[in-house]
Amino acid sequence: MSENMKVLSVNISEKKGTIKTPVDFITLDERGVQNDAHAGDWHRQVSLLAKESVDKFSAQAGRKINYGEFAENITTDGIILHETHPLDRFQIGETELEVTQIGKKCHGDNCAIYREAGNCVMPKEGIFCRVIRTGTIRPGDSITYLPKTFKAIVITLSDRASQGIYDDKSGPQVIRLLEDFFNTEKWKYHIDHHIIPDEGHQLQKLLEDAANKWTDLVITTGGTGIGPRDITPDIVKTVIEKEIPGIMEMVRMKYGQDKPNALISRSIAGVSGKTLIYALPGSVKAVNEYMAVIVPTIRHSVYMLHGLDLH
Repeated sequence: MSENMKVLSVNISEKKGTIKTPVDFITLDERGVQNDAHAGDWHRQVSLLAKESVDKFSAQAGRKINYGEFAENITTDGIILHETHPLDRFQIGETELEVTQIGKKCHGDNCAIYREAGNCVMPKEGIFCRVIRTGTIRPGDSITYLPKTFKAIVITLSDRASQGIYDDKSGPQVIRLLEDFFNTEKWKYHIDHHIIPDEGHQLQKLLEDAANKWTDLVITTGGTGIGPRDITPDIVKTVIEKEIPGIMEMVRMKYGQDKPNALISRSIAGVSGKTLIYALPGSVKAVNEYMAVIVPTIRHSVYMLHGLDLH
């Protein structure tokens, strides 16, 4: 990304699927760009396309592509837009936008843009945003890129580990697997780790604080059995608003036939606000087994919590 990111053109159209016309400024409200056909109560309120993408297509097409010709509301310079991620944000002038989708389905000959331009770069390299803060955008406005940093907390519950009697191994293993996931997704992230005794009030405070501070992900290890000090699922149930039963049911079904002890685990998954919470057993082996089921669901779950049904 360039240090000199800016708006080159702002563009509107009265009908969907048609070329947009450059204007002196656009005004964003809660529904998107005023007087633009794509405004509405949905996740694709504002479309952006980079000059870098336009120039590349111009070279391929052998002709100049005008701003707005691919129906973008905002033409930018200095930023490779399609390398951003959903939930990243842009500050442009007094406004703020949140990325909701990268690319879109191409309608081919059914689209006026495709018929007039002969092709369209938006399906691969255009992005879509929703309005977070309203205001006016003009050509020449600077753009500040704010990539989302995903916040995760790993909590180990163990009387002995909290007293230093033995080293916690399950928590660090969760962290390693989360780091692998975040790096694969190319998401920025920050992970905190807490080791606490099997005390309900300490766990409840950590979980409530995590949800109040918009933490994306909390994973606990330990305390999911039926022993007298196993209280993790009971506390988690008091914090979550929606349970996600399928994940833990899948784990118990997958391993329970060959390992009956797996059926005794009371592991639970759920949601508090926009925070995903998973309670895992306290062994490294169990962490590996559970995370193998959990990790493939994280990306879609995070986006769903933010109102993005991306596939």
